[in-house]
Amino acid sequence: MSLLEVHNLKKIYTTRFGGNQVQALSDVSFTVDQGEYVAIMGESGSGKTTLLNIVASLDKATSGHVVLDGMDLSKIKDKEISTFRRKNLGFVFQDFNLLDTFSIQDNIFLPLVLARKPFEEMKKRLDPIAKQLGITDILQKYPYEVSGGQKQRAAVARALITSPKLILADEPTGALDSKASMRLLNIFSELNQAGQTILMVTHSTQAASHAGRIMFIKDGIVFNQIYRGSMSNDELYSKISSTLTVLATGGASDE
Repeated sequence: MSLLEVHNLKKIYTTRFGGNQVQALSDVSFTVDQGEYVAIMGESGSGKTTLLNIVASLDKATSGHVVLDGMDLSKIKDKEISTFRRKNLGFVFQDFNLLDTFSIQDNIFLPLVLARKPFEEMKKRLDPIAKQLGITDILQKYPYEVSGGQKQRAAVARALITSPKLILADEPTGALDSKASMRLLNIFSELNQAGQTILMVTHSTQAASHAGRIMFIKDGIVFNQIYRGSMSNDELYSKISSTLTVLATGGASDE
């Protein structure tokens, strides 16, 4: 069953100086099924972050539609969009987006505080997530007192605590060392195996090789897709690398 449907998405920006138009997305269509783990790859400027921002309802498409769990995002009123995001989406960013004046626990609680949930419910939701992510012992610390890997696991906990239908991850391993990256990717795989749907933008072939499907964006369109099938992470890594070489050299899709 499709959880996310993207239909004929186009995005044109008008530059601030000179008024030139830049087409970030030309005609993007795809679906993401419930429980899928999809990675989006492409060169800088290919439109992948623009695509993620539109799916996140942080930006609006010039034309086309994004439908999440049957709801057309373009039909949601501006005053209701924040509530919609909080109820349906979890976000994991490259730079963590944690507030230094809040403890790790309070950072994780933030979306539930905004939803006016009682403390007892927040704590009940947090305890199993913190245990799963290995951050129970740092909940009372502040972001500046913990490592990058711990910050990112706290950010994942914040994304999970609302029980989102879809997790959107934008370069989640970009600020992490190799050990912390691998731990985070293993966590994502475990979450996905437990049924969590994940859509991740990444430059990292290593990160993408953990997904079940990799979608390549080039010149504002879906250029190619790779499905894991029975491939191991190493086999998928090799396939992704070959496709990125084709992308970089301007070759044709072998979809």
